[in-house]
Amino acid sequence: MRDKSYPSKLFFFCILFIQIVMPNNSKVPADVDVGVVLDIDDTIGKIGLSCINISLSHFYAKHSHYKTRLLLHARDSNRDVVAAAAAALDLIKNVQVEAIIGPATSMQANFVIKLGEKAQVPIISFSASSPSLSSIHSPYFFRATRSDSAQVNAISAIVQAFGWRKAVPIYIDNEYGLGIIPYLTDSLQAVDTQVPYRSAIAPFATDDQILEELLKLKAMQTRVFIVHVSPSLGSKLFTKAKEVGMMGEGYVWIITDGMADFLNSLDYFVIESMQGVLGVKPYVPRSKRVENFRVQWKRKFQHENPDLVDADLNIYGLWAYDAAVALAMAIERVATNINFGFGKGNISGNSTDLETLGVSQIGPSLRQALSNTKFRGLTGDFLFINGQLKSSAFQIINVDGDGVRRVGFWVPGIGLVRRLKTSGANASKNSSADNNSSTLATIIWPGDTASIPRGWEIPADGKKLRIGVPVKEGFTRFVNVTRYPGTNKLKVEGYCIDLFDAVVAELPYAMNYEYIPFVNSDDKSAGTYNDLIYQVFLGEFDAAVGDISIVANRSLYVDFTLPYMESGRVSMIVPITDVESKKAWVFLKPLTWDLWVTSLVFFVFIGFVVWVLEHRINQDFRGSPSHQISTSFWFSFSTMVFAQSEKVVSNLARIVVIICCFVGLILTQSYTASLSSFLTVQQFQPTVTTIDELIKKGDFVGYQKGSFVKETLKSLGFDESKLVPYISAEDCDQLLSKGSKNGGVAAAFEGPTSMQLILAENCSKYSIVEPVSMLEASRRKNISNIEEFSTDGLGFAFPKGSPLAPDVSRAILKVTEGDKIEKIWGKWFGDLGICPDRSNSVPSNRLGLNSFWGLFLIAGITSLLALITYIGMFIYQNRRVLMNSDSRVSMWNKIVDLLKIFNQKDFKSHTFKRSIVDNGNGEPSPSTYSINEDFHEEQDTPSAEDVYQNQNELRFCREEALFIELMSEPTKETSAVIELARENC
Repeated sequence: MRDKSYPSKLFFFCILFIQIVMPNNSKVPADVDVGVVLDIDDTIGKIGLSCINISLSHFYAKHSHYKTRLLLHARDSNRDVVAAAAAALDLIKNVQVEAIIGPATSMQANFVIKLGEKAQVPIISFSASSPSLSSIHSPYFFRATRSDSAQVNAISAIVQAFGWRKAVPIYIDNEYGLGIIPYLTDSLQAVDTQVPYRSAIAPFATDDQILEELLKLKAMQTRVFIVHVSPSLGSKLFTKAKEVGMMGEGYVWIITDGMADFLNSLDYFVIESMQGVLGVKPYVPRSKRVENFRVQWKRKFQHENPDLVDADLNIYGLWAYDAAVALAMAIERVATNINFGFGKGNISGNSTDLETLGVSQIGPSLRQALSNTKFRGLTGDFLFINGQLKSSAFQIINVDGDGVRRVGFWVPGIGLVRRLKTSGANASKNSSADNNSSTLATIIWPGDTASIPRGWEIPADGKKLRIGVPVKEGFTRFVNVTRYPGTNKLKVEGYCIDLFDAVVAELPYAMNYEYIPFVNSDDKSAGTYNDLIYQVFLGEFDAAVGDISIVANRSLYVDFTLPYMESGRVSMIVPITDVESKKAWVFLKPLTWDLWVTSLVFFVFIGFVVWVLEHRINQDFRGSPSHQISTSFWFSFSTMVFAQSEKVVSNLARIVVIICCFVGLILTQSYTASLSSFLTVQQFQPTVTTIDELIKKGDFVGYQKGSFVKETLKSLGFDESKLVPYISAEDCDQLLSKGSKNGGVAAAFEGPTSMQLILAENCSKYSIVEPVSMLEASRRKNISNIEEFSTDGLGFAFPKGSPLAPDVSRAILKVTEGDKIEKIWGKWFGDLGICPDRSNSVPSNRLGLNSFWGLFLIAGITSLLALITYIGMFIYQNRRVLMNSDSRVSMWNKIVDLLKIFNQKDFKSHTFKRSIVDNGNGEPSPSTYSINEDFHEEQDTPSAEDVYQNQNELRFCREEALFIELMSEPTKETSAVIELARENC
């Protein structure tokens, strides 16, 4: 039977369902007007608008309880800047939109951003990537895409990884192209890569204009090109590049994300012409959410645009999706407490449309809400930082075959890596570099080769390289510039020229060059070597060849090759004089005066220590004061030749003597060796040995004209008026022969190469002062740039960043390690004799205290410890004298008593002590000896002198007996000794 209450229950259930499922049905969501300015007829615009619509559909389906709904008002900008500005003006003035998504390009966005700032309407662009559109200029501009400046570090990392020293940017000549150039140039310079040329191509350039620019690039050495253009212009560029042969082996092409993101939508013949091209594009981690959206978008887009079958979803579509979500969230956040609408602008009789623009009432709050919006979008974490998205990883792609393949990544703060460690949806957040994949995968370069391009080539049809050479009046063996008889042609020859020709012949490619003498209109030298180097820096010469010294200040302007001749320091050439007349005192020269004085003081001290240790127990160190002093001196100094006749009996003295003998052995052997050197080697003496001597006397000094030595001498403290230039070895010889007082010089300063030429022709007249003395002089003058006194040898100079320098350096190694260098040297310097090395003629080999202070320190400490040990033992043995409690005896008297005891013999010593053997009857045994045998010497008829001597000895004997009685312990043996001493006395 049917329940009668069933209708009422059904009605109640329906009411409950409506209240649960549709609780806000009574409140209709408010529509918020939002403008969209895109190139709707363009593929990017259609994709962007489609993604925005799908985004809002997904968002409000998930957030149906939101009180607001974005009502889109789309306008077509028709790929025109003015049309975009007019569309934005219409949306703001007539529709009064609260925000605008778009426009599509950076050129269109420039004026639209200013409109938005005036009306306080946020402008959110997902495709305007020019760095010049920074939010710093307008707080109402939000870039929902990566700035082009974010990818320049990835590009420079690629250039640095392959060692390319020069790169040429090719960019579209508009806001989009110009915006990236300052950032790209700075990034390349940060990795030591130069930008020798910038190629700007008009947005609507014809094929002939593109061809003309490509031929200009082909004539250059640089083969690394960075392309930042639109996809349409890039298609024509690469098609023409292939036609003129610029897509073959040796070329490098890198495209930015402006074209790399649209490679899948380009025609087949365009992809065919781009084989081997590298590209960078933002990395979006693969996720199930992105793939589902891609499938849904593809189905909807093809239904709405059946004529665009090959259209593919790109990252700009994903950014458009996320930008719509961010705006919907921000609108909902500010819709609670603020009324929508526009305030009235300034209206006057002559007001223009721009002046009558209203001001959005929610504009400031909406701007703040957008800045604080953060969520997980399709492209990863979506968050505006100063109006821009945070930079993330870029993927490196390579055009190969019918499509592209990924060869690696660039990660901020890490650099280039082959792969990323990812984990599901948090791939972007937790990605990190794989430590085992720190390089890129194999890249197929233009010309279908895996060999890394060198990055530059010598154009076969290009101009010859201009090699600057110095013009010299002397030292022409290195470089000599003459004029052919009867012609105006200059002839360049010399050791450096032949060597450079041999080096170029070793290069793996042909190099077309010519020598250009560095002369003025009168065929005279146009300047110094530094001036020649500066001309290379300015680009007047492609290189400089000659006897050019590699010094620090020149390397700031040019790149030097490896040296082809040995390095060395600036040295001083001085005349030498015969020192035969001074050999009478040559025996004093092996040791310096401080070592002589130290040795004398040391041996006097050793003699004193030995006398103190031996005085009480050794008869050889007793007697009259003069005898004791002479004996001590004799003993101390005789240890140097091991001729001492006195014996030492104490252990402490023996230790001291052993150390003293060791010091004497070292000194005598060193002295002998040094004296032999002075007597056999040193036949000549330089007239000047130090720079301080030259400066103090005010002597004139010489230097080779045009060399860097002049600045070095000025930094050493020489007055410029005292510096005399010379142009040849003969000129230097004449100046040195005259001397400073006769219009010449007292010394000449030269580098290691020309110096040998000067000495080779004047071996018997001059000598070299070691450069060490110059460095010491510079330190005393507190000169910091010590490197100015040394060179790294001779080398060839190239402009900074020149790709030729490394190849020429490798070729120099091949030439110098083979027999070619010997043949070239023999051709130009084979007739020169070898000058004997007289660098040791400078008296710098004398032995000084600094060579022996450690030895003296050890011997002195040992002797002092022995002396302190003996004094301590002596005071301890005679402590009764110091501990005398009689108040009438002062401390001075106690010390005097100790000195008296020290002056007496120590009868406890084994050298004076008499053996007493008790035979049981209290009588001394026959072996008993007298304490002082001198007392028992008898004479038949003593003289008066003998009598006086015997009396003194008798008195001394009694004193000794008394001393023994006072100092000895009262034992049976000592009592017998005392009695015997009294009887003998």
